[in-house]
Amino acid sequence: MRGTKLSQLGQQAFFVGPAVLFFTLITIIPFIMGMYYSFTDWNGVSGNVSWVGFQNFSTIFTNDPDFWSSFWFTVRFTVLGVILTNVVGFFLAYLLTKPLKTRNMLRTIFFMPNVIGGLLLGFIWQFIFIKGFATMGELTGWSFFNLPWLGDATTGFWAIVMVFVWQSSGYLMVIYIASLSNVSKEVLEAADIDGASRWQVLRNIVVPLIMPAVTIGLFLAISWSFKMFDLNLSLTKGGPFKSTESVAMNIYNEAFLNNRYGLGTAKALLFFVIVAIITLIQVRITKSKEVEA
Repeated sequence: MRGTKLSQLGQQAFFVGPAVLFFTLITIIPFIMGMYYSFTDWNGVSGNVSWVGFQNFSTIFTNDPDFWSSFWFTVRFTVLGVILTNVVGFFLAYLLTKPLKTRNMLRTIFFMPNVIGGLLLGFIWQFIFIKGFATMGELTGWSFFNLPWLGDATTGFWAIVMVFVWQSSGYLMVIYIASLSNVSKEVLEAADIDGASRWQVLRNIVVPLIMPAVTIGLFLAISWSFKMFDLNLSLTKGGPFKSTESVAMNIYNEAFLNNRYGLGTAKALLFFVIVAIITLIQVRITKSKEVEA
């Protein structure tokens, strides 16, 4: 009996052990070290590390308006990003589950932006906003194309939102397609026989039945939006005057440009707690609305 248990433990260690080891080395240990450094004044370079307790967190709450400005920008961006990516992704999926001849090609086209790396995508759209829109403005005379898309706080914000939605909605589309494909045809046929309109079917039958996909879509969109860094860096670099600086960029600048690693990790830890609380609340709310066919 004891030999059997040892054999089972050996098999588990053989198959699961490497994954647990690398997860510990790459994720758990750096996270614990980051928690430690958030209570120090380390500059990220020298070997001198002094314990300062909660001084970094006190600085964040009392003497760091740039962090809270970037946090407010990130919150606004997240609200719009989460709503728009899920709405666009869902309606693309709803359209592309219909019997269209070109639906496979369209699915590929809408998913392709997600394959392109964020930095490369940002530089492509930077060229579009600066050169492409200027050319279109000259040809059409439309004021929309002549706006200072990356040179103004308001238009810079909307430019990042546009590119983020364009990149991310295709991934959520795939999730919603998989969920819509599993909706019972018998239930839809029964609703059609009862005379329900398309809107009634969508609102009262389809959406409740795909709530697990909505839970995943909202969770992913919240995570992507809060962590957004590459598009921010390549499109606006947080400008003008830090008006479009995300929290991720603020943390990066604090730790690696200002050489205040302790303060940067304190911001990262605080940000992690806030995002964790928000995502837990979101998952709890959407999971409670899930139903079975």
